[in-house]
Amino acid sequence: MSAHHFTARPRIGVMFDRDRAPEELAAFAAGVQEAGADDLWVVEDLGWAGSISSAAVALAATDTLRVGIGIAPVALRNPVLLAMELAMLARTYPGRLVPGLGHGVAEWMRQVGAEATSKLALLEETIVGVRALLSGETVTSHGREVTLDGVRLVHPPAEVPPLVTGVVRAKSLELSGRVADGTILAEGIGPDRIAASREHIERGRAAGDRPDHELIVFVYLHVEDDAGRAAAATRDILATQAAWLGAEPAELFTLIGPASIVPDRVAALRAAGAGTIVLRPLGDAPLDQVRRVLAALRG
Repeated sequence: MSAHHFTARPRIGVMFDRDRAPEELAAFAAGVQEAGADDLWVVEDLGWAGSISSAAVALAATDTLRVGIGIAPVALRNPVLLAMELAMLARTYPGRLVPGLGHGVAEWMRQVGAEATSKLALLEETIVGVRALLSGETVTSHGREVTLDGVRLVHPPAEVPPLVTGVVRAKSLELSGRVADGTILAEGIGPDRIAASREHIERGRAAGDRPDHELIVFVYLHVEDDAGRAAAATRDILATQAAWLGAEPAELFTLIGPASIVPDRVAALRAAGAGTIVLRPLGDAPLDQVRRVLAALRG
């Protein structure tokens, strides 16, 4: 993640919003590919849609898009089952899958009786175990949270997909730098917080052995020339996200406004270290918004 990586244009991804009907995903993914984006990202929130099945639908509906999972909570999944599912996708669609893993929302994990005693240990042991399984190893590991006893995959992928994390706090960011292949930063985090997050990630990287680390930044998008209408359409979700991040809504970094503001703001995220920027369109006609933004970025 050194400075010389940040001159080329970032990858541009698009999120399939959790509130859209699942049966819209295949056509949306195809539309995102046709519009010229690099990635499509699916999410997994409690009660909405499963991320593995969503990724499978998006991969099957496209032929060039990279599909990211942002994120699958490790507390919900046995690592062997997770590795089996990811191996299936990685073998069938080589080079096109980026699984994101994370702690999950604590309240949701409590709701389903899945809250871990040691969240950091669970995340680290899952990443290490899943990567070893995907690499074709026979794995025996007796950790604080994960037990694997002589387990191997019959059909590991030829190309192990990068395992990234979606995390927020300092210890988790440091863990991500040490054992993951990338970090997802949540919607609303701008250049200043990216810089602060990278300090923790780099501390972890110095203690780890991963060759590369991709910084992936999610960002709210709402293309609207009328500032008042833009604010009204996005007020509630920004207020919720700001409360979760411990910030004021006005402090969130967004791409909300006319399409003309996007190139400079994307450049600011890139300069701060973002290798991939994932647009989360809010409001109606998300594909139209994405097309306008990609046109603006192409100049």
